[in-house]
Amino acid sequence: MSTDPGEAGTEGGADDSSSGVQRTDLLSALELVPTGDRSFRAGSVTTGAGGVVFGGQLLAQSIVAASSVDPSKVVQSVHTVFARGASPDAPLDILVDPMHVGRALASATVTVSQGDRLCTRSLALLSASEPDLFRHATGAPRTGAPEDAPESAHGGGTWEMRVVDGVDVSDPDAIGPPELLVWTRFRDVVARGAKGQALLAYATDGFLIGTAMRPHPGVGQSMAHVSISTSVLTHTLTFHEPVDASRWHLLAHESPFAGNGRTYGRAQVFDEDGRLVASFVQDNMVRSFPEGRHPGPGARAKA
Repeated sequence: MSTDPGEAGTEGGADDSSSGVQRTDLLSALELVPTGDRSFRAGSVTTGAGGVVFGGQLLAQSIVAASSVDPSKVVQSVHTVFARGASPDAPLDILVDPMHVGRALASATVTVSQGDRLCTRSLALLSASEPDLFRHATGAPRTGAPEDAPESAHGGGTWEMRVVDGVDVSDPDAIGPPELLVWTRFRDVVARGAKGQALLAYATDGFLIGTAMRPHPGVGQSMAHVSISTSVLTHTLTFHEPVDASRWHLLAHESPFAGNGRTYGRAQVFDEDGRLVASFVQDNMVRSFPEGRHPGPGARAKA
């Protein structure tokens, strides 16, 4: 539910002695621990986002869980509804319910909960590799190499990101069109297959609300969970090609609509060779805090 990716560190996890929960790094959070037939338990990434688990982590873990349905297939698409925020101070329980496993396709629902609190539910489609009947793909936007873009203050550890033209969506005074180009990669990791898909999914969740804020003076992503109530409501991600998330990928975001307390955004993902590898869309909530629910000076909203 968080719209701030914070810092996905790669150092060892640290125990939260008050809760007994292992705060961990992103790669460890993707190592789901089996707890039964089609059920898993996982920890959460230590981030700078405060009291809500970053939605990209839940999306990534759901993809890893869905891939367990049939190891001969890969996740083709995942549609996730973020029903409630997850707390980083409690373990996540993940339940996979296969709907169908066939020769070419498989499907399943993936539910992430904390106790009685249902946090997300995803509908995942898996597919075997099939030959082209025909092929076409949108070309990548014209932009410089990743190294031409300045490093972003977000990310951290193994996750490297660079925002084209140094756009700062956190700055309420940085006005521009509802578009954003972000280079992203996960350094020094083996990031293919389901893990590569999960890492790329993690990176897709953090920018479309900020993209929608760009044309509007006095509004920036730094205000999320502080003076503005924001939340990802749904996220749909489709993979077109195999992914190696250790290589650079360009996330080309745009927000065609904002209004009625909602924003809509979409993006295409290109590898460094300009090949379209994935697409995603997102519905978001952006509104004032309800009466009496403002987190107060210096505080952030919690799950």
